[in-house]
Amino acid sequence: MRFALSDSSALAVRRLLIAGLLLCRAGLAIAHDDPKHAASAPVLVDDKEIYKPTPLPDRIILSWTGDTAHTQAVTWRTDATIAEGVAEIAESEGSPQFVSRAERVKATSEVLKSDAGAAHYHTVNFENLKPATRYAYRVGDSVNWSEWFQFTTASEQPEPFSFVYFGDAQNIIRSLWSRVVREAFYDAPRARFMIHAGDLINSGDHDSEWGEWFHAGGWLNAMIPNICTPGNHEYKRASQESKLSDHWRPQFALPTNGPEGLEETVYSLDFQGLRIISLNSNESQERQTEWLDKTLADNPNRWTVVTFHHPVYSTAQGRDNTELRRWWKPVFDKYRVDLVLQGHDHTYSRTGLDVPDEIVGTENVPAGVTAKSSEGGTVYVVSVSGPKMYEVYRQPYMKRAGENLQLYQIIHVDGERLSYEARTATGELYDAFTLVKRPNARNELIEQVPETPESLPSQEKDS
Repeated sequence: MRFALSDSSALAVRRLLIAGLLLCRAGLAIAHDDPKHAASAPVLVDDKEIYKPTPLPDRIILSWTGDTAHTQAVTWRTDATIAEGVAEIAESEGSPQFVSRAERVKATSEVLKSDAGAAHYHTVNFENLKPATRYAYRVGDSVNWSEWFQFTTASEQPEPFSFVYFGDAQNIIRSLWSRVVREAFYDAPRARFMIHAGDLINSGDHDSEWGEWFHAGGWLNAMIPNICTPGNHEYKRASQESKLSDHWRPQFALPTNGPEGLEETVYSLDFQGLRIISLNSNESQERQTEWLDKTLADNPNRWTVVTFHHPVYSTAQGRDNTELRRWWKPVFDKYRVDLVLQGHDHTYSRTGLDVPDEIVGTENVPAGVTAKSSEGGTVYVVSVSGPKMYEVYRQPYMKRAGENLQLYQIIHVDGERLSYEARTATGELYDAFTLVKRPNARNELIEQVPETPESLPSQEKDS
């Protein structure tokens, strides 16, 4: 059955609808003009609120204090209400029943007072582990726990492996550096460790910047060990002296086998046929030379990689580090160090095997004026992973250079061959080479530079 409205009734309904629409519009206008009715504007959350510690473990990071085949160190943070930390560890397996066999280890804990207030940092060094074995672990206070993470100990014998190297992260870390470390993981998901060549952050005692750095690495830090060397931004000025950031030693558990007073910044580690050496280019550089000589003289490993922050061969005009070259380069030459990984200059540069002992006229003489080429056979790399960028001062001994690129490097060691790739933040190959060991001679260098042109926008602009 249908009902039809008369013309007068239909007109009345139409008028009511129009009146309702007008009232709605008026209400919206009032709400827009009246702050009491307006929607709240977004408010920027304070960094100290974002990165404040809680009773739950965070900033969990693996590192080593020594033997990579039988030990593994882990450090984490809580707020100051958690006085003691503990960790649990077991050999991992496909079944979840491994948790029933977990052993508990008590942590050493210390207070760090920063601009964000007091926090407790806890460290456990798992010992007596089996070589080349997968372990699962978690950290907490016996009530509040992290999730279970996994790591694999090194083999006692040389075996193939890969690792990742990053130059300076330093600025806008959470927003722009995070994509680099995650892209590197996408490319090398089975990397055994990550090397950071200094300037991990911009202001060494700003807790929120460390919060950004740990956020960017996230759970990767709890699964892949980190090898860190300090840059100048990990140092702070105290009167006329520079002092290592108060955050460095509480949050990283690193070897103490370096010179007295430089422990956990100058050290060496061995991993499956590779010796990794961290030097501290910020202080007491000359004093490290004798220790470096002894560490290289007593080196049973086939391969040697050295990392520190300030480049032996700078990529920037007016920043040449002549004293580092005078103190350390003769030792690198003497023992034919294979690879030196550096940061600081916020550009990319990679040498061949022939590099000059001296660079003449770095201020006013055109690029390319060098003296006395070395026969040492070391490849020197400068790279940057964060968004802060400088211009390259191109030199003829540079086999590949670049600027305005965020990069990460994947290095693969396999017997007599060491392969190197530098990739952009989007995973594009930017540079590559392979070193081949030769008996009683320096390495053979096989160039594998891609056909893509160098990224040198400042030079294109000048031309």
